[in-house]
Amino acid sequence: MKSHDLIIVGAGLSGMRAALEGVRANIDVAIVTKIHPLRSHSCAAQGGINAAVDPRDSWESHAFDTVKGSDYIGDEDAIQIMAREAPIVVLEMDRMGTPFSRVEDGGIAQRAFGGANFDRTCYSADRTGQVLLHTLWEQLVKSKVPVYEECSVQKLVVDGAGHVAGVVALDIKSGEVFGIRGKGVLIATGGYGRVYASTTNATTNTGDGMAIALRAGAPLGDMEFVQFHPTGLRTSGILVTEGARGEGGYLINKDGKRFMDKYAPTKKELASRDVVSRAEQTEILEGRGVNGAIFLDLRHLGRQKIIERLPQIRELAIDLEGVDPIDNPIPVRPTNHYSMGGIRTDKLGFSPLKGLFAAGEAACVSVHGANRLGGNSLLDTIVFGKVTGAAASKYVQDQKLPEFPQGAVKEVEDMIGELLRRPDTGVKPAAVQEELSNALNSYVSVFRTAEIMQKAAEVIPVVRAKFKKISLQDTSRQFNIELVRAIELGHLIDLAESIVKGALARTESRGAHFRNDFPKRDDANWRKHTLAHWDPKKEEVVLSYEPVRTLGIPEYEPKERVY
Repeated sequence: MKSHDLIIVGAGLSGMRAALEGVRANIDVAIVTKIHPLRSHSCAAQGGINAAVDPRDSWESHAFDTVKGSDYIGDEDAIQIMAREAPIVVLEMDRMGTPFSRVEDGGIAQRAFGGANFDRTCYSADRTGQVLLHTLWEQLVKSKVPVYEECSVQKLVVDGAGHVAGVVALDIKSGEVFGIRGKGVLIATGGYGRVYASTTNATTNTGDGMAIALRAGAPLGDMEFVQFHPTGLRTSGILVTEGARGEGGYLINKDGKRFMDKYAPTKKELASRDVVSRAEQTEILEGRGVNGAIFLDLRHLGRQKIIERLPQIRELAIDLEGVDPIDNPIPVRPTNHYSMGGIRTDKLGFSPLKGLFAAGEAACVSVHGANRLGGNSLLDTIVFGKVTGAAASKYVQDQKLPEFPQGAVKEVEDMIGELLRRPDTGVKPAAVQEELSNALNSYVSVFRTAEIMQKAAEVIPVVRAKFKKISLQDTSRQFNIELVRAIELGHLIDLAESIVKGALARTESRGAHFRNDFPKRDDANWRKHTLAHWDPKKEEVVLSYEPVRTLGIPEYEPKERVY
């Protein structure tokens, strides 16, 4: 059996940055990823990465903006780490060769982003995630970190003492199921956007790491907080960066009128994402949209600025909506985008399950609380890839290689073999996933009520029962993508149940979780984190709660959030 000191699951920005810390600590570190690292969803992040690199800015201001943006449920110790580390990691990425856009004196260019009191979002045109990913990939190749490419982790293995002992993976290329022993496992698998029918997320974003951690005994935190980006393309849901508004773009309704001054008089289009998404949805519901969308107007920016600063956005709008933003507004609508929830960890990325760590969107550290600020996601991946990678590397140096339980590989092999041999039942994974994702899209969206969300709750046991009966058309072992998608569907069902139960239980409105039946924030009863646990006896998700980690700083005390 293969073995390493630290196994990193996921090869996006968090995973690769964590691996780099393993190399620097001189440990045996390896990455397991179901897709090539350069196809990781980190490359889809467009607008930029926040950091107080301008002498007129400060990490303290960045931290305050993040606490406020989180609607006062972000963990303040983790937020301070992120804001302090931001200039350090961004300048390090610059030295590694990241081609940031520049100002005339050669410094890193920064643009305005929502919810910030300073223009602190460093960027590379509208391809920031892609250039960061390629830069880290170069470092990984140079460091000769072993990568188990196109291998999908199926199980997080825990020994008899309750310590993580490694993983079981499916080699998608060959169909082989194999185990990897490790002293620690770091989950960096990103989000679960495909649980929604309309999403900016890639088809690979199925929350695998969160789901296998949940089943292994690790709690998930704050799963009810789901971010809807204000500007997904109307037809496809593909992302249009917040950087388009940061460069001066307007949101207009069907009458050609800007409307954000009604909802956020000061920040307007650059209010926090939850505020802007609710404003757009209100315009649409009140009849001032067109075919379920409003418009992003860039025409006044001029041809040169659009081509220089937003080339990919122009290309996407032309190819997918038939609109050239130089001449016409782009039809956009709120679209599922990001998970503030994830594997619950402390400020260094330790989960309650011994030997398990998490970083990036797969983790709930929680720096984002109830609402993430634009530009903080790329930052989260780099900072906590570094911080958690260093903490995990130090941890495994003091550990012995745990015993890998006999039968763990066979359990996964038997599950896959049974699914491949199952007679045709007429129940197909794609149809079940469509039913699940449409339910989340319709009933657990920008505006929520108990009555509406209960409809989603009623769908969960239905799709879970259907999942147990699915059958596959493709029964081969090599590159069986239908098999991979079927397994991912099981993950999505667990995560959907966590989202719905958490949302129904939280009887307040906070950040991205807005309930028409409880429209006010309730700090007295609900300034706390939701924890979702898997109960193997009941075979369902159960909830508990824990307090927000606060620092007693007066500026961080909850106030009305106004933009």
